[in-house]
Amino acid sequence: MSTPRTRLGLVAALLASTALLAMPAGGNAPPAAPVTAASAWPQAQRGTVQATLADGAEYRPGLFLDARTSIGTAASADDRYLRLVRVAADGSVRQLRQLPRARHPSFQALTVAGDVLAWVESTDGGKRQLFTAGLSGTAPRELTADLGRAEFYQSQYDLVIADGWVHWVAAATGDVTQVRSVALTGGPVRSRSEPGTWKLSAYPWLVNGVNDTSGSTVLRNLSTGRDSPVRGARARATTACSPAWCRMASLTAGGLNRIELMRPDGSARERIAGDTAATVIVDVAPLDRFEVLARIGPNSELTGNNELIAVEIATRRTVEISPDAGSVSYRGGMLWWSTGNLDAIVWHALDLRTI
Repeated sequence: MSTPRTRLGLVAALLASTALLAMPAGGNAPPAAPVTAASAWPQAQRGTVQATLADGAEYRPGLFLDARTSIGTAASADDRYLRLVRVAADGSVRQLRQLPRARHPSFQALTVAGDVLAWVESTDGGKRQLFTAGLSGTAPRELTADLGRAEFYQSQYDLVIADGWVHWVAAATGDVTQVRSVALTGGPVRSRSEPGTWKLSAYPWLVNGVNDTSGSTVLRNLSTGRDSPVRGARARATTACSPAWCRMASLTAGGLNRIELMRPDGSARERIAGDTAATVIVDVAPLDRFEVLARIGPNSELTGNNELIAVEIATRRTVEISPDAGSVSYRGGMLWWSTGNLDAIVWHALDLRTI
């Protein structure tokens, strides 16, 4: 269930999504037509997953391990349970966990590092538990139910596995964020308080501005305690940052929208998008190489689907990933999206790591 802080963060993200169509570097020339992903990235690994499993259950992926292997949720055959399952490349299904539907369960913040899969289970009444399992077949086990008021932002960094620990952030009393961690071997949760509202980024970094319409202004290194201010943000812009890149959405003097990328120190700033595109994932610059956008077309309002594109940061080339994408998600180098309508949904995956 979302909290007021989560909803405020989502408002900031929506403000940031008033972005623009991809432009070539260095000028106001008309945008170049995008090339297709098949021609731009012939070596990239792709895959599809049907939205209905062999037993008839509706399937929604929550994490892709590669282009053809995913982990997600599906109801049991009798509809009494919500299952967390792994769907292999051959379509076979292995159940990891199941929770009674009567308890209004959800599986959240799935993440993986090496052989370790971690996720949070939530049931009615606000109870949350952190679980891990081995991708090689180790049975799931609970690490802790002491999550505090955990905050999740639909980011790949909602849960971070690093240095033998699982890390997340939680809201504390007042304008304070707790960075909470538990060892992969189990044990007590350790917590440190950071004044302000922060979310995790690439470990060991925090980024602020979650609830601020102007967005990120500081990155903080948890290992050193050093703050790195974000420089060069425009007035009336909404800025979202990773340790490597910041994305700014703002208005020009003429009242037009624009989206730019820059380094957190303000260097290498360039406009990359124009007025028919919007940000579509929370995380900035996947793999530090791409910016993923949705291009809004004449049928978008009717269908709810958009053209899914990516801008290659190094070349500023615009690549069309899908002409008609619905729900779009990203985790750990894997991008996936749906196509079709309610009667015939197909999930597609693209492994950006193979480009």
